Amino acid sequence: MTQRSRTLFLFAMPALVVFLAFFCLPMARLIAVSLTGQDGASVYWIVLTSPRYLHSLMVTVLLSASVTLVTLAIAGVAGTFLQRHTVPGKAILVAMLTFPLAFPGVVIGFMVIMLGGRNGLLATIGDALAGERWTFAYGLAGLFVGYLYFSIPRVILTVMAAVEKLDASLEEAARSLGAGPWRVVRDVMLPALMPAMLSSGAICFATSMGAFGTAFTLATQLDVLPLTIYNEFTNYANFGMAAALSIVLGVVTWALLTVARWFSGDAVAATA
Repeated sequence: MTQRSRTLFLFAMPALVVFLAFFCLPMARLIAVSLTGQDGASVYWIVLTSPRYLHSLMVTVLLSASVTLVTLAIAGVAGTFLQRHTVPGKAILVAMLTFPLAFPGVVIGFMVIMLGGRNGLLATIGDALAGERWTFAYGLAGLFVGYLYFSIPRVILTVMAAVEKLDASLEEAARSLGAGPWRVVRDVMLPALMPAMLSSGAICFATSMGAFGTAFTLATQLDVLPLTIYNEFTNYANFGMAAALSIVLGVVTWALLTVARWFSGDAVAATA
């Protein structure tokens, strides 16, 4: 081994140790537990054919996809506006928009309850105006709002950084050729921002797929995969099924991240 190879190996060793300790070993253990459970290897067939588990998986995927699309729309517009315009107190506003990053999921769930719970703000307003308490916190709507709350800050920072790197001369050239504002956005800005939108959207989707704290706080009428895994492990002591569901959750999320990385790479090449 040459001196250069030894140096590279020494620098790579910490990352390799972390990768083995926090990814390879836990994944190997999960697979082993899933295969040695009471259902054996057929546990994966049960996951893919059982209406109960399929419903939980589909609800989780659709909820995460909805949160991702709405987050990209809101954060895309807000991030572009904040980066392109001088706003009074802009630094404070950006800090407030990104403040939810400091909160764990349980705190965010509590905030949703304070807004849309039985004794929340909307319940008080509804009771005063219509004589009925308006609530949404304990279902998918509450979980959607909670996920949206902690997803927007993650995306808006990425969008602002991407907008800062846009070549303004391309937009000026498009306007000089007669393109209107919406066409400039569609044909110039969106293609240039697509890699950042895809990568941040994939992270948003992955975070929503595996988020547990917020769902656990609001878990009155929810059937999402993290809670299903928790119930199988804690309430039913079905460790094999819990491990198999964890693997399925990881595979779905990993597949989405891989597809997003592939498309964002193509987008980067196309806009280079």
